[in-house]
Amino acid sequence: MAVPTHYDYIFAGSGLASLLTVYRMVQSGAYDDKSILLIDPSQKNDNDRTWCFWEEGDGEWDGLLHRVWENARFANSNFNKKMALAPYRYKMLRGIDFYRFVKSKVASNPDISFLQDSITGFSEKGNIVEVNTGRTTLTCSKFFNSIYNPALPAKSKYPLLQQHFVGWFIKTEQAVFDKGCVTFMDFSIPQKGNTRFMYVLPLSETEALVEYTLFSEDLLPAAEYENAIKDYLTGLGVTAYEITGKERGSIPMTSYPFWENNSKNVLHIGSAGGWTKASTGYTFKNATKKSRDLADFLQKETDLRKFGGRNRFWFYDLLLLDILHRSNEKGSTIFSAMFKKAPPQLIFKFLDEETTIAQDIRVINACPKGIFIKAFLRNVF
Repeated sequence: MAVPTHYDYIFAGSGLASLLTVYRMVQSGAYDDKSILLIDPSQKNDNDRTWCFWEEGDGEWDGLLHRVWENARFANSNFNKKMALAPYRYKMLRGIDFYRFVKSKVASNPDISFLQDSITGFSEKGNIVEVNTGRTTLTCSKFFNSIYNPALPAKSKYPLLQQHFVGWFIKTEQAVFDKGCVTFMDFSIPQKGNTRFMYVLPLSETEALVEYTLFSEDLLPAAEYENAIKDYLTGLGVTAYEITGKERGSIPMTSYPFWENNSKNVLHIGSAGGWTKASTGYTFKNATKKSRDLADFLQKETDLRKFGGRNRFWFYDLLLLDILHRSNEKGSTIFSAMFKKAPPQLIFKFLDEETTIAQDIRVINACPKGIFIKAFLRNVF
């Protein structure tokens, strides 16, 4: 049987954004006659990442969740606050569980294919897009690129930070962790002129993911992350532990308008399309919404330049990143003020971009006003 060289839709990458979008397309039933190809050098057979997100009540991914927390803690050098999240819950989803589930749902569709290969380039030629891989050349009517290009925001006028981190999965001899309470941000650690915090996901009273995280421009030597984790564990009274796994990552935080690089037949998705929430680095919740919007959009529109754009939350994110770009040490002050003065449920709703203008004002009023007014004036005038 001959392998097709032309497809209706080709996706560069088979990660979160691509799989979610194809899953939405299958769910809709509107694409049963469309040929779809996902190209990725990895088969996604490993647990290469973990996503966490907050969600109100039950959700469509609850059957796949690895852990759920009902409470969260925020701390700095001056206060330590434990918060009940209801009606929200903080949820943890492993990448491997997501990959297996979505692939099982699309496997029965004969028009959806996977190709293990690397994309070396693509170009738009009239009404088709030519896609080059390491082994072949293919064409499609619409091309969706999830391969992030760091040069785009780096060369632009928009601030670019990294949410960079090293995490240890540890197992202790004694009960140390509150298994029902996740630590969102613990700013009690030395800031060293940056926005630095510890993030702790307890898996049991003796097991947790302990992560040293920064919102800053430059990455650190590997030893600095690991020494910070050791110091934090010592501060918790942990004297004996086993490291059962490690993770390291860097997530771009930028308000760069990725959608301006879209064309009639090429659309950038995922982090490459600005689907990562710029002010937090969270991706999963945003991607679930964007993928649903995209599957609906493709049923009505043929010009991909019409998808995406600015809203008021984009501007809010821009202000925060502008502040952290100029005064990176201000992160602790800003986030501490928010969590001290505003309930977590309102903050979640705001970060999910689901608040009204009146609710926006409540969150903004919780933040230090002087530095945000200066950032506002800089970016407007």
